[in-house]
Amino acid sequence: MRDLYDVLGVSKDASDDMIKKEYRKLAIKYHPDKNPDDSEAESKFKEAAEAYSILSDAQKRSQYDQFGHAGVGMGDQSGAGGFGGGGVHMSMDDIFSQFGDIFGGSPFESIFGGGGSSRSRNKGSDIKIKLALTFEEISQGVEKRIKIKQSILADGVSFNTCNTCGGNGQVVQVTNTILGRMQQASICPKCSGNGKVIGNRPPGTAPDGMIKKEKTIKIKVPAGVESGNYMTIAGQGNENFQGNAGDLLVVFTEKEHKYFVRDNEHIFLEVTINYPDAVLGTTVDIPTLDGVSTLKIPPGIQSGKLLRMRSKGFPLMRSSSKGDQIIRVVIYTPSSISKENKKNIENLSKTLEPIKMPYSKIDL
Repeated sequence: MRDLYDVLGVSKDASDDMIKKEYRKLAIKYHPDKNPDDSEAESKFKEAAEAYSILSDAQKRSQYDQFGHAGVGMGDQSGAGGFGGGGVHMSMDDIFSQFGDIFGGSPFESIFGGGGSSRSRNKGSDIKIKLALTFEEISQGVEKRIKIKQSILADGVSFNTCNTCGGNGQVVQVTNTILGRMQQASICPKCSGNGKVIGNRPPGTAPDGMIKKEKTIKIKVPAGVESGNYMTIAGQGNENFQGNAGDLLVVFTEKEHKYFVRDNEHIFLEVTINYPDAVLGTTVDIPTLDGVSTLKIPPGIQSGKLLRMRSKGFPLMRSSSKGDQIIRVVIYTPSSISKENKKNIENLSKTLEPIKMPYSKIDL
């Protein structure tokens, strides 16, 4: 079992802000929406989340520093590279809800009034959907209509008190650790934490007394979001037995662009020019998210040179600043030329000075 500080790539005396910052990087890098069907990325995503759940809690961190994994109920250390049996285990829902801490309730807290998870017993489960956006929509911000299927409590349903948990919604397990006997409460498996079980339900309803209802919701997506960011819309999730709805979590993904590649707030694009234009310099019309802009190619430019178009990238969240568009220049070498052009190039070659230092170190 790996050291938790090593998992997040921080030192043992790292500050809380540093721990949060490094976890955020890992969470974005290995987020399932960025790495679909990648079991290794999902494993690293969970590993980082579980490490953060310990190191971000002052009491748990202190116990871990003193007693290691056993001090926080993580079982023995025989499992290679995994967070095996013991008291710490996080589902993907747990991890997803933890993003409320890392991203400030949601990445849009100041705009949408925060997010957070509806994991308390007085709310139903959340609904999570993905919303694919074009680069242009991300650049400008966009209003979208989305359809969801919401579980709502059917009329005429009655409930009885759960006899497993006595209506508490939780059952208690006792675990022996190096620190002694520790009690751990978990959600009741029979009533799923509701404290009540279905009594009577009308025909046509699900076993939990719910029916499905389709509805359309209008949302405003702010400019500058990234794949893996999400928006929390309170009260638009599934209802529980009390009729209280959870939240709707809209996870953003990015549609692949024909030309552009995104790197945070910056955009990368490759442009190909002919040899004479590289020698003499030229101007090129470049597509941007704001339309076509003219780029000046300086004389004598080398293939692979990067040119920067200021403020032609994506806007930064909660900021008036924008990223840049980075243009990589590639000089086109024709595979075949006419006899006349070949002769002209041969004559030109005779007039050029030889390259004094043709070798250089590769910067990997």
